[in-house]
Amino acid sequence: MSTTPDTDNAVRAFVDDHYAAFLDDLGAWLRIPSVSADPARAGDVRRSAEWLASHLTATGFPEVEIWETPGAPAVFAAWPSGGPDAPTVLVYGHHDVQPAAREDGWHTDPFDPVSKDGRLYARGAADDKGQVLFHTLGVRAHLAATGRTAPAVNLKLLIEGEEESGSPHFPELITAHADRLACDTVIVSDTGMWSEDTPTVCTGMRGLTDCQIDLYGPDQDIHSGSFGGAVPNPATEAARLAAALHRDDRTVAVPGFYDGIVELTDRERELFAELPFDEAGWLRTAHSHGLLGEAGYTTLERIWARPTAEVNGIAGGYQGPGGKTIVPSTAQLKLSFRLVAGQDTEQIQRSVREWVAASLPAGIRHEITFWGATRPCLTPLDHPALQSLVRAMGRAFDQKIRFTREGGSGPAADLRDVLGAPVLFLGISVPSDGWHAPDEKVELDLLAKGAETAAHLWADLAENGPV
Repeated sequence: MSTTPDTDNAVRAFVDDHYAAFLDDLGAWLRIPSVSADPARAGDVRRSAEWLASHLTATGFPEVEIWETPGAPAVFAAWPSGGPDAPTVLVYGHHDVQPAAREDGWHTDPFDPVSKDGRLYARGAADDKGQVLFHTLGVRAHLAATGRTAPAVNLKLLIEGEEESGSPHFPELITAHADRLACDTVIVSDTGMWSEDTPTVCTGMRGLTDCQIDLYGPDQDIHSGSFGGAVPNPATEAARLAAALHRDDRTVAVPGFYDGIVELTDRERELFAELPFDEAGWLRTAHSHGLLGEAGYTTLERIWARPTAEVNGIAGGYQGPGGKTIVPSTAQLKLSFRLVAGQDTEQIQRSVREWVAASLPAGIRHEITFWGATRPCLTPLDHPALQSLVRAMGRAFDQKIRFTREGGSGPAADLRDVLGAPVLFLGISVPSDGWHAPDEKVELDLLAKGAETAAHLWADLAENGPV
């Protein structure tokens, strides 16, 4: 189906005419406190999955299933195109949410949605229920505008129930169901845009691995006058490790840390530079009073396309009022590493283990615990499926679409690696939406634009085909 003004108008009219009912449905879903991290909410997470399954069936998906995991359930749906050459697209999102309570600083009940000044306030409004549900409105608008009875693509959805708990069972889930999830392209709708006025497509997310290093010295706290200066101090060694993590130019000092990384291209740096970045405003958002990072890179390049290491916590010794002159028996260091395309999480973990072992003196015993890993994901700018997404988004927003990456992490790389399909990011959330924070919200007009984008995307992918 070629792009025409009539088609664009038909999609927009359908979304406008059905938007009030869509918001009623979203409100009902947001009222379910599906907090996956809280065992007491396990029943609510299941109720959320059941609600979504029922809604997808009502939308028209002929195949809808709840997939069990050792933790929280996921929801799978499929709607075959009927065309022998139609590409297959899998949409990923999640239906679990972060914990939230009024006393955290919310101005309203986080699980009683409130619409005000063009915004919908509720936990999950942007992350990620709103961005999942706009696909149901989008596919209906697609059918109405094209006169089809089934989507132009073989459309599948996989909506996870444990993303906010680190997706502990997700790799096993998609591996076990790889045949049912087979696709040509994956669409992840769990990301955002630059701003309300600058629509963007995300082309990559960093990976993550983090750890805790426990250091052990004397068998108990000992007198610093009688023994200090003659035995190793685990708190001192924790501080020395933290200080040695970076070189003077703020590069990470762990040997082999940068091996194999995919460097930024000149074109990507040009595209990042086109964005209306207000460094002073960004610092205010970060609640920081200065910039510091790897030499030779801009702020956006540092947080989107460069690997980093951070000290997340350091502890050891006496923390009470006044002094206590001891050599403590234990200390602890928590580190996290954001990774970019080309880095291997297992290799990074090995390198960190070797670096720590080589850095500690005799007399200090240590243990390192890694909590898992998320691999980085990157979509080339010239990928045909990405161009389809850019065109679809441009039709919905009526303006030029720019490009970003995201500094955070998610399960996109698992989908790419297990299914062998490129990953695209279709998100309409903006930084002010306050993911994981009090008063999380979503811009109502952007939800509608997400639905329009999805409606245009299926036709464009069917016509131009992901390669």
